[in-house]
Amino acid sequence: MQRVSRRPFGQNYAFVVVAVIFLSLLVAAGVRAAPGLLLQPLHKAFGWGIDTISLSGSIGILLYGLVGPFAAALMNKFGIRRVLVIALTLMAGSIGLSLFMTQSWQLIATWGVLSGLGSGCVAMVLGATVANRWFKTNRGLIMGLMAASAATGTLIFQPGLAKLSEIGGWQWVVAAVAIACAVLVPLAFFLVPNQPSDIGQRPYGADPSAPVEPVQAQTGLIDASLGALVRAARTRTFWYLFATFFICGFTTNGLVGMHLISFCGDMGIPEVQAAGLMAMMGIFDLFGTTFSGWLTDRYDPRKLLFIYYGLRGIALIYLPFSGFNIYTLTIFGVFYGLDWIATVPPTVRLTNEAFGDRDAPVVFGWIAAGHQIGAASAAALAGYMRVLQGSYVEAFLFSGLTGIVAALIALLIARQRVTAVAVA
Repeated sequence: MQRVSRRPFGQNYAFVVVAVIFLSLLVAAGVRAAPGLLLQPLHKAFGWGIDTISLSGSIGILLYGLVGPFAAALMNKFGIRRVLVIALTLMAGSIGLSLFMTQSWQLIATWGVLSGLGSGCVAMVLGATVANRWFKTNRGLIMGLMAASAATGTLIFQPGLAKLSEIGGWQWVVAAVAIACAVLVPLAFFLVPNQPSDIGQRPYGADPSAPVEPVQAQTGLIDASLGALVRAARTRTFWYLFATFFICGFTTNGLVGMHLISFCGDMGIPEVQAAGLMAMMGIFDLFGTTFSGWLTDRYDPRKLLFIYYGLRGIALIYLPFSGFNIYTLTIFGVFYGLDWIATVPPTVRLTNEAFGDRDAPVVFGWIAAGHQIGAASAAALAGYMRVLQGSYVEAFLFSGLTGIVAALIALLIARQRVTAVAVA
């Protein structure tokens, strides 16, 4: 017989879980954002090229996405809490080890491979799994909040970390990020049950008369992750969502998150001031993405995606010609922050509609992998173009054009439950 550990607040305990997951996503996204701040300090400290340091960031971003679908399957098999605790421990340990690095391959191993594997388990797929498992109503709003935390973590820690870098060098940044990961380990262990039935509760918003039923563990990790991919890959919907989310990553944390501070530096803007711009974007993203979740519960998600991607593309095309003064950068920061990752709630809703509650978290993991593949591509490409051409202008213009393409693709997505419609 399964042991049931009672917790306070009844069904509202779901919001305690949301709070811990929100903080975990915030910190994990901050881990992925830190390499953007370390570009110049590591270049000065070790003489490593910008392209080499960008490579470590792009590998971390890539794994951050590719691990997602397997992380969803791991959560289904072993539980959310166990996967989360191990992932946070791996991030804290690997980042802490980088304090002792002396060669560039060690940067790639710690900040790229190991922290990428850990943060990949604490990504958007975690938010989607928690939203599906702990909530029957308001899923769009909760997913918006989760997505906002992931994106906000990419941005909001930038000024503080930049100041630490200015005071104590890159080592202080590394130590701060490692400590933040370590602090969350006990919170996750003690406060996050695997599912509502573990504390004798139903998901928030569920019928009070419905039986308390546990989520059935899936036995085959590879079958669960790859099987869902095979079923989804037979549909146009999957590929449209994958393509738009690839561009989402390409236009946000891969390009802007990794290179905007460096781009501002090329334009004579100090690092701390540029990091303040990123933090402002993070604050507005918190409101924009949460509001996007509210809109997703009420309006056609395809039309929302068309608006979000179209406006994002226009903003990126405008930026290189903005003059980089305080007024134009403030306008860009507010606007881009509101739109930073507002695409997540509509994408999750379309995934749930198309693939159902059983497959949707894993399928979204694969779609989120597309996001991080796009981000990794942008991080590496922009770094290469900066070294080759001495400027970021072309990289930002190209990224803006991809945003326009994503807006058009979003309108092609069919809104029905897709089970057998194969790609022609």
